[in-house]
Amino acid sequence: MRILIADDEPMSRRLLQTTLERSGYEVIAVENGRQAADQICRLDGPRLALLDWVMPELDGPGVCREVRLRKEQSYVYMVLLTSKEAKEDIVTGLESGADDYLTKPFDAAELKARLRTGMRILDLENRLVEAREEMRFKASHDALTTLWNRGVILELLGRELSRSHRENATTVIILCDIDHFKSVNDSFGHLVGDEVLRETAKRLLASVRSYDFVGRYGGEEFLVVLNNCDPTFAPARAEEIRNTIAQRPVQTSVGPVPLTISLGLLLSHEWGRRTAEELLHEADKALYAAKRAGRNCVKVANSNSASGLTESTVDEPVRKS
Repeated sequence: MRILIADDEPMSRRLLQTTLERSGYEVIAVENGRQAADQICRLDGPRLALLDWVMPELDGPGVCREVRLRKEQSYVYMVLLTSKEAKEDIVTGLESGADDYLTKPFDAAELKARLRTGMRILDLENRLVEAREEMRFKASHDALTTLWNRGVILELLGRELSRSHRENATTVIILCDIDHFKSVNDSFGHLVGDEVLRETAKRLLASVRSYDFVGRYGGEEFLVVLNNCDPTFAPARAEEIRNTIAQRPVQTSVGPVPLTISLGLLLSHEWGRRTAEELLHEADKALYAAKRAGRNCVKVANSNSASGLTESTVDEPVRKS
């Protein structure tokens, strides 16, 4: 565990550093309060700190107050060291944001015990943060594939469509459906089907850019959102995704299982200010057109906006395997 000590007296600082290093701490020693605050407030700063009350530039309570204003950083356990013994001084120190208070001269064993208390508190905070992040992940991700779940991917799509409207850009919507997935479950069982779903998710993620979105739309369907994509290259991008999925079988616990997907593609700029639900409905039509065309292909939904028609047409597949 790293610990910071801040003391403007060189002898006191060296003695304290030696004591803590012998106890297994990695010590960062500074000589004034400004240096202490700067070190603690770094992203990788120490989370234990021993602060002398009286220091140049910034005193111990001042360091505590500045650190507590940094809401985004992990919790730091801070102990004030001082010769002040009056009750009002103790109250002032604790109200500044200090966690503990030790009067000089202090016993080394007592100091180590108080630091162990601080470490237990930091450990508890770490576990609470981990539990919170785990709950947040479960609330936003699909349990089987770890992709964005349906609610989140739809929310992300809505945000991206709003951004596209503002910036006169194009969002590409691709609905993907695993071909003959029911026969996989019927022939090999649902556990193997789960393996196929997980591998499909993995390949979809590998086939898009880091800032694109991929989510599980439902069952064996997936939704891919390509952000700020040049519409000229969108069909080729969809074809790359199709090929990434189809290029090799999935290695499962019962052996290799062939895998292909059908894709329905839609370019947002062709549809005006339609809602996400309306656009997904049109992409779904294109997807089922790909199914009817023999599967393992891409169909593109087009809106005939010039004539005022609301129904979509579907282009021929880019390539069919």
